[in-house]
Amino acid sequence: MEDKNYLEDITEIKKMMNKSSRFISLSGLSGILAGVYALIGGGYANFIVNQYFKIDYPNYVSAQKLEKQLIIIAISVILASLLTGIYLSMSKSRKLGEKLWDITSKRLLINFSIPLVTGGILIIIFLQREYCDLIAPTTLLFYGMACINASKYTLGDVRYLGITITIFGLLAVYFYEYVLIFWMLGFGIGHILYGSLMYFKYDRK
Repeated sequence: MEDKNYLEDITEIKKMMNKSSRFISLSGLSGILAGVYALIGGGYANFIVNQYFKIDYPNYVSAQKLEKQLIIIAISVILASLLTGIYLSMSKSRKLGEKLWDITSKRLLINFSIPLVTGGILIIIFLQREYCDLIAPTTLLFYGMACINASKYTLGDVRYLGITITIFGLLAVYFYEYVLIFWMLGFGIGHILYGSLMYFKYDRK
């Protein structure tokens, strides 16, 4: 009986340590919705790219217009995903009785932001140098690395999401003719699959 109580105490201590060192208010549903936003954005991007190639005489002006449209789509997807993630994480943290903003969430944000900001700066350089072909793969690579880097401060499944998206980023560089497909697989299907896994594993308890 004492051994059983001892094991229960150890289990409870481990749970408390895990809560104090990891941000557990991350919502699986936010991952699913982020994936849906990415698929919608990717589908629309594919549509306007196809429309561009139907132009009889594409020129620099039309190419610049296409580039701006694609950037707007990407920013819209990112903003929608961030706002959804913040809102659902706030709801989950209230449900769990946890603070959303504490030392753990700060560490999570810092470790997530370092690769993401680095990738953002690199993308700005690519835009200035007109290396637009490398932008989509770069978003996959640095977002994947950001997830891997931040995973030690949140749910472990985020690490595998990051690895998956990084692999799709490398494939997008090598098989560039299918870059939009890999982008949608990484950000879209990847988020939906891992978001669903996290939702059924943690959120429904």
